[in-house]
Amino acid sequence: MHIYLDDSKCREQLFPFTHTRNLADIRIGILTIREKWEWITGKKVAASPEERKLESTVIDAHIIPTTATAESIIKAAKDKTPILETEGIKMLHQPWQIFQYNEWALRRDFEMITSNRKSSPISVSNKCSGTEHIFIEEGAVAEHCFLNATAGPVYIGKNAVLMEGCMIRGPFSAGENSVLKMGSKIYGATTLGPHCVAGGEIKNTVMFGYSNKAHDGYLGDSVIGEWCNLGAGTSNSNVKNTGSAVKYLVNKNKEEITTGNKAGLIMGDYSRAAINTSFNTGSIVGVCCNIFGAMPAKLVNNFSWGNERYIFEKALADIGNWKKMKGQELTASEIKMLTNLYSNNL
Repeated sequence: MHIYLDDSKCREQLFPFTHTRNLADIRIGILTIREKWEWITGKKVAASPEERKLESTVIDAHIIPTTATAESIIKAAKDKTPILETEGIKMLHQPWQIFQYNEWALRRDFEMITSNRKSSPISVSNKCSGTEHIFIEEGAVAEHCFLNATAGPVYIGKNAVLMEGCMIRGPFSAGENSVLKMGSKIYGATTLGPHCVAGGEIKNTVMFGYSNKAHDGYLGDSVIGEWCNLGAGTSNSNVKNTGSAVKYLVNKNKEEITTGNKAGLIMGDYSRAAINTSFNTGSIVGVCCNIFGAMPAKLVNNFSWGNERYIFEKALADIGNWKKMKGQELTASEIKMLTNLYSNNL
C-alpha cells in the first residue's frame, strides 16, 4: 500500500509554513505528519506529485494520524467517505493550531515511539518525577537537571544535550542533536525539533528544526519554523493586557481571525529577530525576514528587512551564513523555492 499526502485543500491557510514545505512536513508533537505516517505504516510516504505512485491512497495531509486512528483514516480515504474531526482525530486548518494541539500530539507520539522500547539510563545527577514517563534515546546527555514527567511525558532524542540546571515540566520533546542551555525553564507542551538550540523561558511552543532561541527571554504559545534565530532578550506576548481574545492578521488584506485568549508568535522559515525584540500578542512573521526595532508589526510580510524589502541576493547570502553555522549549505532546491516565492511577491 502506498500513501500520498495531498495538501491542496488546506495549504493556503497554513501560511507561512506551507510557503516553504509541504503541509505533511509540519512538525507537531515529536514528529512531522509525514514521519508519523511512516512510523505507523513502516513505509515511505509521498507528499509531492513527483513522489506519488499511481496506485496510492490519497489522504489529506492536514489530518494528524495516531496508531489508534490510522487504519480508520486509510479506510475512509479508500472509500472516499468524509473524515470528521473528533477527540481522536485532529486536523490542521490554521498555523496556531500547531501549538494548540501540540500537547495532544506529544502524548500520542511519545506512546507510539517508546512502545515496547527501553529508555537509556537516566543519570543519577538528575532530579526526576514520573520516571516511567521519561525516555532518553541513545547518545543523549542530561546531567544535573530537573525532569518532571508527572504532568506529561519527557522525550530526549538521540544525541540531544540538556545542560546543567534545566527545569523541564512535560509534556516535552527535545529532537535529535538539539541543545537546551543551562538554567532553561521549560513548560509543556513544548517541542524542540532536531538541531535546535533553546534557552530562557519557553511554554507551549513548537520549534520545527535548526532554529535558535538560545538566550533569556520568553517564548510562549508560539510556532517557530526552520533556520530561525531569536536574539538575546527577545520575548513575545501571548496574552493581551485586557485578557480579551487575540486576533491574528492572516494576510496582506488585514483579515482577522480570533484564536482564543492565548496566542503568541508565528514565524516562518529563515527569519531572524535582533536582540531585545518584543513581539506583540498574535504576531505573524513571514519567510526570510530580518526583524529589528522595539516592537514589529503584527503581520510582517515575506522578505522584509525592517520596513523595507530584502535584497534577494543579500537574503540568500545571509541564509547561507546561518546554515554554515550548523554545518550545512543552501541547496539548489531551496534557492529555486525562494526565487519563486520572491518573484511572485507572496
